Amino acid sequence: MATTAPTVPSSGNETEVLARPMALARWLYVVAAMIVVIVMVGGITRLTESGLSITQWQPVTGTLPPLSDAAWDAEFAEYRATPEYRYEASVGGMTLEEFKFIYFWEWFHRFLGRLIGIAYALPLAWFWAKGAIPKGYKPRLLALLGLGALQGTFGWLMVRSGLSGQMTDVSHFWLSVHLLTAFFTLGGLVWTALDLRKVDRDPDSHPAPLTAASALVAAVLFVQLLLGAWVAGLNAGHAAYDWPLMNGRLVPEVDWSSGFWWTLTHDPFLLHFLHRWWAWVAVAALIWIARRVRKSERRASIAVHSAFGVMVILGIATVMSGVSLWVAVAHQLTGALLVASLAWAMHADGVREPSVDA
Repeated sequence: MATTAPTVPSSGNETEVLARPMALARWLYVVAAMIVVIVMVGGITRLTESGLSITQWQPVTGTLPPLSDAAWDAEFAEYRATPEYRYEASVGGMTLEEFKFIYFWEWFHRFLGRLIGIAYALPLAWFWAKGAIPKGYKPRLLALLGLGALQGTFGWLMVRSGLSGQMTDVSHFWLSVHLLTAFFTLGGLVWTALDLRKVDRDPDSHPAPLTAASALVAAVLFVQLLLGAWVAGLNAGHAAYDWPLMNGRLVPEVDWSSGFWWTLTHDPFLLHFLHRWWAWVAVAALIWIARRVRKSERRASIAVHSAFGVMVILGIATVMSGVSLWVAVAHQLTGALLVASLAWAMHADGVREPSVDA
């Protein structure tokens, strides 16, 4: 008796038949989780002042750490030529074992960056070759790949800014560009994954638009994250260890003699003060967006409330602990989780119920 192969229903578009939006969404969630981890490791790298321990950018040959005593001696010699070592680390002295400790965190940070690049690029190529990417999503996925490449470039420019002249730290401007690009990429991954989940439920669905309310909240949080990056880059967390006052004053003494814009972007006391109090503007904005979506996506609302609540508590604890390493790292980690949660809430705010014909 002859048999025939079962036919697969088709809409007439082979790409739509082969598309695997849910698999793509899960993959993007994994990459987003990896970015949360690398943000945390980046915080450890900054707080342990490990970022300038590797003085060259070697994308391929730098994958492995030094494997011999001679290689370690060569790396240590290059670090001893940096302004950070000459003007700071050498004052208290540094052993080779101490150098290996800071080298590890910078190497691990770069290793995770390479790993994320592979975890994104190779599956993207596979999904592309299999025709599994839904119509309209290839440009966005390529843009996210480009952001990842930019992130690596910005990271090296950040490191290079601290390897010449008299600077003993990286530029806080480049640090903020590096960190905020990571946050923007994280938000883009979460948003795209949520759009793909919509496609899985309804192949004819459209990407969620960015609402004016969401854009406003994102702008408010952007300012807070920018201030936080500058505070970290300038070691401004050490400007005061009391809260809510700063060294016993509500408003710290600020030296404006270098001009308004220089003081606004460089003075550690002013930036610490602004980061403290702009946080409450950000909290108000986050509460607003969380309330807007509490009925349509309650889990996103809870995630936003939880993330900013924990982040505020950890921010205060960071100050009062004298910038304890692990408290400060937890503060930065929660910042990444807040960005992911906000992207979820912003996406929910943009989702509209499909119109029903009368």
